[in-house]
Amino acid sequence: MSETKIPTPEERRRQREEENEERTFRPNRVMTSIFGIIMIIVYVGMGVLLLINYFNWGGDWAWTRYVVGIVLIIYGFWRAYRQIKGIDY
Repeated sequence: MSETKIPTPEERRRQREEENEERTFRPNRVMTSIFGIIMIIVYVGMGVLLLINYFNWGGDWAWTRYVVGIVLIIYGFWRAYRQIKGIDY
């Protein structure tokens, strides 16, 4: 009798990943990087504009521009970290 080797789950997973890599289209990394950098600038820029009251929000809505501005700046820095570490790809 001939012995057939039954692949382990790890080997089957690796085979599926190799097959999927051949079939899937990978986006252009340069365009992805450029888009990521532009979005970092947009998030941090909008946060700064809100903090300096560029849009002249006044009255009862003043607290929202501080909250939204700080959140946008934090998110911009988070995106920058992910961009530098290569997590976004």
